Amino acid sequence: MPDLAPYAVRPETSRGRLHPEPAGGARSPFQRDRDRIIHSAAFRRLQYKTQVFIYHEGDAFRTRLTHSIEVAQIARSIARRLRVDEDLAEALALAHDLGHPPFGHAGEDALNGAMRPYGGFDHNAQSLKAVTTLEWRYAEFDGLNLTWETLEGLAKHNGPLRRPPPFTAEYDRLHPLELGTHASVEAQVAALADDIAYNNHDLDDGLRARIFTLDEAAALPLFGTALAEARAAYPAAAPPRLASEAIRRVINMMVEDVVAETSRRLAALAPVDAAAVRAAGQPMVVFSPTMQEANQQVREFLFGRMYRHWRVNRTTQKCRRVVQVLFSLLHGGPDMLPPEWRERAGNAGSAECAAAVCDYIAGMTDRFALEEHRRLTDPHLPG
Repeated sequence: MPDLAPYAVRPETSRGRLHPEPAGGARSPFQRDRDRIIHSAAFRRLQYKTQVFIYHEGDAFRTRLTHSIEVAQIARSIARRLRVDEDLAEALALAHDLGHPPFGHAGEDALNGAMRPYGGFDHNAQSLKAVTTLEWRYAEFDGLNLTWETLEGLAKHNGPLRRPPPFTAEYDRLHPLELGTHASVEAQVAALADDIAYNNHDLDDGLRARIFTLDEAAALPLFGTALAEARAAYPAAAPPRLASEAIRRVINMMVEDVVAETSRRLAALAPVDAAAVRAAGQPMVVFSPTMQEANQQVREFLFGRMYRHWRVNRTTQKCRRVVQVLFSLLHGGPDMLPPEWRERAGNAGSAECAAAVCDYIAGMTDRFALEEHRRLTDPHLPG
């Protein structure tokens, strides 16, 4: 057993699972959670779900799967430095995007618009739904039957939920997750690791796609400092190598900053256990104010130069339209759903039907969504 800090979540004191199960032998409860997530269908589908570029635009761009693996690596590194449970942090990092629909934020926006009369769509709530309801792998229960600590972290890794999405609120009534408090240090680590990975690999993908240049990105103080260091160390290196050298330096600077600022906060609070972290009333795992400002500058640069680039805008609009058409057709005609989904859908146009159609679409990969759209709209194709 690693030497865990007092504020870490301890496997031996886990609150257990909704459906009691025998212990996992040599594996801790959080190791079992991680393994169940990796073996789930929802995790496999992340391979063909978009980050920014849809799957046919190039094999080297990130997908939700590669993003989740990168987040898990960063989360483990930070968790180890903070002496908290690495397996729980890794499980949360691997599961945090399981609820993302096809086509990234374009798909999420389309589903949120379609589901607005029924409470909207939130990918974090959908991740919770995926691991508690939509995985059908076990004879005794739906979902993966993960531990309370993993479900709690998945539900509120971005902070307390004062107004939880409908499904999260519904699940909380069955299996209370203390939604009004902060999550564990491990969950907060996974959330910050997501920010670190997201911004840095989007810089990398934007450079690879030639949406902006290395010198344009160098206007960002954080990236500019790292690029200057890389150029000084390797003056003859080609731009792609310099970009990689700069990005790995930025990741390291951000990790070091998170560890330092979090260690400072934990020392000031001196929490005696994980419950004290939840009750602290403020997050523990954060960037310093200087790094937060630098990170925000990266976000604003990516928003203006990449996410709103005309090439990305074209793809976004087309993909949003695909999801809108799929929802409209299937909500109005649930008889077109596969049998296992048709049974859940109820009457055409109902809230029950909307929920089933939303779950069906949210589970699609990019390419399956495009194929389903063709099958449903092209009279010359078989159903």
